[in-house]
Amino acid sequence: MPDWLRLMMDSLWPLLVGGIKFTVPLALLSFAAGLLLAFLTAIARLFGPPPLVALVRFYVWLIRGTPLLVQLFVIFYGLPSVGFVLDPLPAALIGFSLNVGAYNAEVIRSAIEAIPKGQWDAAYSLSMTRAQALRRTVLPQAARVAVPPLANSFISLVKDTSLAAVITVPEIFQAAQRIASVTYEPLILYVEAALIYLVLCSFLSAAQTRLERHFGQHAVFTEGQR
Repeated sequence: MPDWLRLMMDSLWPLLVGGIKFTVPLALLSFAAGLLLAFLTAIARLFGPPPLVALVRFYVWLIRGTPLLVQLFVIFYGLPSVGFVLDPLPAALIGFSLNVGAYNAEVIRSAIEAIPKGQWDAAYSLSMTRAQALRRTVLPQAARVAVPPLANSFISLVKDTSLAAVITVPEIFQAAQRIASVTYEPLILYVEAALIYLVLCSFLSAAQTRLERHFGQHAVFTEGQR
């Protein structure tokens, strides 16, 4: 057996452990928290009072206008200078959640705005309040519009979790770095880490396709009919 293949086989389990214990939970928890934040931000942007609209617009502008890596450094390395000390995993969760929230807030907002005004009018004609019209009529339709970009956002987040290595979260890439520092074979270890991400994202892409078909089964046009 070639030495490079033996090294990949020996290091596979430590990398998978990093993925199971940190990469996957970090991606799922960050996306869930970020999606909730995104929904609240989008609703505030569309229906909130002017001061709240200005606040959420500033939040979206700030997060979208600065690199995710810088945000992680500010949270983990910068906040301790003003008395806020966070462990690596909570710092990564906060950073990724804020980032997901800002980007997906625009996805949700645009999906809601994409619903024709006639749908609102139809709901109002049935004596629904604005909250009822949003919940019963608009959001179910907006969900179909938002699913593809939200799924893409989650797949991107899974890959972005590799940035947590810079704040010492022992996920897949950080595990590869640790092994490479001992074996002095960075190319083999980093290629192996890339392959693990590739396999994981391929499964997620297949799940995204099935999800889009499910939500699009009542659409006027499907991908195969265009």
